[in-house]
Amino acid sequence: MNGALYKYDWLHLHHEDFTGQYGKFYRYRNQSWYKQMENSFTQTANKYGYDTVHKFKKTIAVKIRDYVSKGGFLFAMCSATDSFDIALSFYNIDFAHSIYDGTPIDNFDPLSVDYSNGIAFENYELFTDPTIYEYSNIDYPSSHQPTTRSAESDYFTLNNFSAKWDPVPTMLIQNHVTNVNGFMGQTTGYNKKFLKSHVLILGDDLYSEQVKYIHGNIGKGTFTFLGGHDPEDYRHFVGDPPTDLDLHRNSPGYRLILNNILFPAAKKKPKKT
Repeated sequence: MNGALYKYDWLHLHHEDFTGQYGKFYRYRNQSWYKQMENSFTQTANKYGYDTVHKFKKTIAVKIRDYVSKGGFLFAMCSATDSFDIALSFYNIDFAHSIYDGTPIDNFDPLSVDYSNGIAFENYELFTDPTIYEYSNIDYPSSHQPTTRSAESDYFTLNNFSAKWDPVPTMLIQNHVTNVNGFMGQTTGYNKKFLKSHVLILGDDLYSEQVKYIHGNIGKGTFTFLGGHDPEDYRHFVGDPPTDLDLHRNSPGYRLILNNILFPAAKKKPKKT
């Protein structure tokens, strides 16, 4: 909000919620940490002249999109991915339940949604019920429905790219394995049918509609989205302790994160002719 983002080449987002629905953690509304979060977000929004948190968060999403379009690198995981795109596409629509802002949800026509403002997804539907721990049907498999998957059977496959013709995707998929253990999150993966046509699939589940790892260009910059919360904590419940990375020195999932940290530092060497 203060314009300092442009001092940086790379931005990492993780469990942020750009829709102003407090992470859709409504079930925890009586917990002290939730009340503190609600109070902090409201105070910060008011500080910058916004009467609702969702208007403030949407503004931040626009600023980040502009940062990327002017040459920034964005790497996002978990709910920061789909909530970011939703905030952009539904920028002019109040879809936050009255429990969040004291005003009713806009009665909007689905055709009025401007998916062109988003960077990765289109033609999806929102879940506006505050008791549903999910933003939209982008997430696959859905967080609020039963799943038959287990940690032992959950994998996604990295796609192959030519280092000569596709140097960026090649860097982003570098790993010591091709099949990577899956891991869940509020946003575990993405339904393939909601991807925009320009989005490049870096990793997906060969046996379902789940896409796990995607990349794309926006203006002069790039974005990479990775579904799931923690590569070495399969379910990662609220309150779980942080992962001890010393125990996972060869983690394929963390290697993908590392690729995105190193990627902005890669520069093309100037040619002599």
